[in-house]
Amino acid sequence: MANTGWGMGPVERILPAVPHTDHYIVCGAGSLAHRLVVELTEQYDVPVVAILPDRERDHSPHILKILGESGVVVTPSVGEEALHLAQAVSARGIAMVDGDDQSNIHAALRAQSLNPRIRIVLRMYNQRLGEHIEKLFDNCAALSRSATAAPAFVDAALRRPNSVQIGGRAVTIAQSEQISPVDYLCTVADEIDQQDLSRMRLLPETPGPTAQWVTRVTRQPTPTPATGHEAVLQFLESEPGDALPRISRIRWRLIDMWRFFTSAQLRVVLAASVALVIGSFILIWLLNRPVGWAVYESLLDIAGSAVPDNFGQPSGTGGTWQRVAQVAITLCGIPLMAVVTAILVENTGQERRGAPKTPSAGIRGHAVVIGLGNVGTRIATLLHESKVPVVCVERDPTTRGIAVARSLDIPVIVGEGPLDNQLRQARVQTSRAVLAVTGDDATNLEAVLEARAVSPDVRVVLRLFDDDFAAHVYRTFTNASSRSVSYLAAPAFAAALMGREVLGTLSVYRHVVLIAQFAAEAGSPVVGKTLREAESPGEVRIIAVRPRGTDDYIWRPDHGRRLNPGDSYVLVATRTGLGRHTGLVS
Repeated sequence: MANTGWGMGPVERILPAVPHTDHYIVCGAGSLAHRLVVELTEQYDVPVVAILPDRERDHSPHILKILGESGVVVTPSVGEEALHLAQAVSARGIAMVDGDDQSNIHAALRAQSLNPRIRIVLRMYNQRLGEHIEKLFDNCAALSRSATAAPAFVDAALRRPNSVQIGGRAVTIAQSEQISPVDYLCTVADEIDQQDLSRMRLLPETPGPTAQWVTRVTRQPTPTPATGHEAVLQFLESEPGDALPRISRIRWRLIDMWRFFTSAQLRVVLAASVALVIGSFILIWLLNRPVGWAVYESLLDIAGSAVPDNFGQPSGTGGTWQRVAQVAITLCGIPLMAVVTAILVENTGQERRGAPKTPSAGIRGHAVVIGLGNVGTRIATLLHESKVPVVCVERDPTTRGIAVARSLDIPVIVGEGPLDNQLRQARVQTSRAVLAVTGDDATNLEAVLEARAVSPDVRVVLRLFDDDFAAHVYRTFTNASSRSVSYLAAPAFAAALMGREVLGTLSVYRHVVLIAQFAAEAGSPVVGKTLREAESPGEVRIIAVRPRGTDDYIWRPDHGRRLNPGDSYVLVATRTGLGRHTGLVS
């Protein structure tokens, strides 16, 4: 669970000099609070008051710089006094984005008691609890920052398209050769230059791939779909499978068994014992014994249960050679049974100690997750649910994510040892991707540099807050991707604070577009307008309409179509575009 960020003590700041009304309150000083303040002030252009736990803590100086002295209340706890000073009585919404689940719920109850109409947005780690909490309030949304952002990290690591579900269809962003003119919905970005992402244009007015393809037909004998440096929104027919074959997992188990034989001398003895047992079994079988009978006698001999012949009495065996084989099997069974017993004892002891599972020596094609905070735990869980092998690296043995990983039987390297040694133990050299998702940019960069030193071609995904830092990484690294948790989550939190339904977010490098659904309510400014008039070039594109009284979506609707009262429409928008459109229909 995340640190609450709130303590006990007096409120430091006085009531802001400028009275606020119809404003929004953000409680917290972390990266998400910082991004949310930026989102609300720059994209939605609404007044914001922030409640900070400390003037110098985390991102508090940045929030103070944005809002000024009159826009903040500094207090160790979000109590009634702090809410009064933030003028919650006249606020339109409040977002609790820093505390743990319990403290956020308590703060929300206080806010609702002061202002029954206030819109409440809670950051909740426990999503199921959040679903129940939403029912306790009249106007509440409970979101998980890590759950919102984790899918984008997983998709980046697996080179899998991130998708959003709309009316039973999944839409995704495709680039270059992935573009399908048949499934095309709209252009999301063009002029993409990985070395200079500032040139990228979002939601430009450009013809779709189909139109480009038709143009090429008149110029080329053998037309090919246009690719270029652009990204488009299109349907995702099916997601590629990422699970490894079962035979690979069986091979890992066999290699794991061999790993227990750590001594070179012991390995020689055991290898010779196994070879002698197999050879002796074949000898018994060749002495006109049925296969089943030969197996039966061999197993009893391994366990030391063979009954010897008596001297001078008729032999019950197949003769001298079978006696030799049974003696060999019995002697070889002694070290084999000892090793099996040791393995069972070691596994039982590890379970009782509560120690996490160690990585398989034969693991291949897995993902290495560095950092088991809330985000890392979510990522590891999603990979596990996708049947992708996972190995985690975490330095803090008290982190909650270790218990989650252990419950899922996910291997974890725990401790303060040298990072390069830990990465070798995590078998980075045979992994498909490394995800560095700790809360510190420098630590994440160090982790991927160490990973590249061990395996130069491995796919790396970094969690980075600083945009300039991320841009430099894109220019320097190949086969790399960068994501910001707060950047991915803040638009969803801001939209929820405004009472809008954001269906999901999609990423184009560090840029984010949002998929949202609106209703053309009676009296709304969009009623009677054509789709083209409701759109905004470079900011908003309408990709589907659901007429009133139906459950079916009309995809690629005619942009001359007018919106009627009760119609629902789905749009893809930039962060700025969503803010302006929300202000238009509110």
